[in-house]
Amino acid sequence: MISSGQKIAVLGLGVSGRAAVRYALLCGAEVRVSDVRPEKQFLEDEGQFLKETGVDWEAGYHTVSFLRWAEIAIVSPGINTEIPLFTDLKREGVKVAGELAIAADCINVPVVAVTGTNGKTTVTTLIGKLLEGAGKKVFVGGNIGTPLFEYLCAPGSADYVVAEVSSFQSENCGHFSPDIAVLLNVTPDHLDRHLNMEKYFQAKKQLFRNIGKGKIAIINYDDSLCRQLQCSPSAELLSFGRANCTASLHGDSVIVSRNGKTEIFDLRETTFAGRIGVQNCAAAILAASSLGCSAEQIRKVIHGFQPLPHRLQFVIRKNGISYYNDSKATNTGAVIAALEHFDSSVVLIVGGRDKGDDFRLLRDSIENKVSLVVTIGEAADLLEDALSDIVSVVQAETMRDAVHKATQSCDKGIVLLSPACASFDMFRSYGHRGEEFVREVLDLCG
Repeated sequence: MISSGQKIAVLGLGVSGRAAVRYALLCGAEVRVSDVRPEKQFLEDEGQFLKETGVDWEAGYHTVSFLRWAEIAIVSPGINTEIPLFTDLKREGVKVAGELAIAADCINVPVVAVTGTNGKTTVTTLIGKLLEGAGKKVFVGGNIGTPLFEYLCAPGSADYVVAEVSSFQSENCGHFSPDIAVLLNVTPDHLDRHLNMEKYFQAKKQLFRNIGKGKIAIINYDDSLCRQLQCSPSAELLSFGRANCTASLHGDSVIVSRNGKTEIFDLRETTFAGRIGVQNCAAAILAASSLGCSAEQIRKVIHGFQPLPHRLQFVIRKNGISYYNDSKATNTGAVIAALEHFDSSVVLIVGGRDKGDDFRLLRDSIENKVSLVVTIGEAADLLEDALSDIVSVVQAETMRDAVHKATQSCDKGIVLLSPACASFDMFRSYGHRGEEFVREVLDLCG
C-alpha cells in the first residue's frame, strides 16, 4: 500500500503507468517517472500529463542514479524485471512491485482474476456482463485496457472487480490473492520475454500461489499444462473439460454439476458455439455461479453476448468471399483455435513481429484448411520457412497488398486475418492492425 510522504518511482508511462502516477499522487506520495522513449518523443506524447502532475522525470533510459531515491518502484507490465537494473535497485533497498502487488491490500470487494494464453479478454468481459446481468456494479480492468489503479482511485465504486491478468502482470503480483482465479489454457506465447515454456508457465502460476482457504481456482482440465497446476488443498478447485469435471463439455453444451444440482447450458444458438467458445463460456459460468448468479440470469446474458472486436469478427461477405478480422490472435495457439471454426478454403493472412513462437505448430491446421498463406511484417521470412513446403506462401508489403492478394486467390471461401504475431512492426496495436484490415476490406468491396 502507498502512504502519504512515500517516494514512488513509476517505470513506463503508458496507460498503466499514468494510472499509477495518479493513484500515488492521490495517496500523497512523492512521484518520479522513468521512461525509455527518446526525450523528444516522450515530451510529445506525455508533455501535457507531466505538466498537469508536476512529477520529476527522466527519458531515454532507466538509471539507478535517478531511481535509487525511491522506496517503491512500480513497474509497468511491458518492462522485464529480470534485467540488471532491478538487481541494482533491490540492492539499493528499493522495493519492486507491479500493479497487482500494490492492489493486493487495497481492494475490499471480491476479485475475479482471469489468466491464460488465449480467451482472457472474452472471458473477463463475459464474467463482468454476467455479474451486471445479476444487478451488480462491476469494475472490469487489468490487462483488458483499464488499469486496476483506476479502481483504486475510486474505491467502493463497484461490488466486484474482474481483472484480466497477463503473464507480465502475474510475475510481479506479490501476495495478490483473488477470490476466484481462472486459468484458461497455456500455449506458447511471449517466449521472446520468458525464454521458454517452463518460465512462461511459472509466470502464470504466480497468480495461484496465494489461493487458499475460502478461495476458488477454476482450471481447464482439457489442457495438459493447466492440469499440472498445484493449488493449496484448502482452496476449492472447479474444473471444466470434456469429462469428469465440475463443468463438463458435451458438443455445444456445458453441464454444470455442483452442490447436488445439475444445470445444462445449451450454446448452439450463441456466439460461443464451437470447442473454444464452449470452454471459455464454461469458465465464465463457473465464476459467475460461484458469485451467486442464477442459471437463468447466466443464460440470458450468454444468449445476448456479441463477439468483441478483432476476435473472429465477421466483416463482410462479397462475391462469395467472407472476411474475418482476428487481429487479436497474436500467437500460434490463437490461430489454431481460429482455424477450427472453418472447414476449408481459407486464405490466411499472418505475420508481424515475432514473439519467439514456433510457427511450425501451425502446420497441421494449415495443411488441412488453408489454400494460401499471405505473410506481412518482420516475421514473413520465418513464416515462409516454416510453412512453404506444405502450402503456397506469398509475401505482401502492406495490409492493402495483403487484402488484395488474398482476395485474388480466394474462390468463394474465407479470407482470415489471424496474424500469430505482435503488431508493433507496422501498427500501433493489434486493434490498429484489425482496423486497417477492416478498412482495406471495405474499401476493396465497395
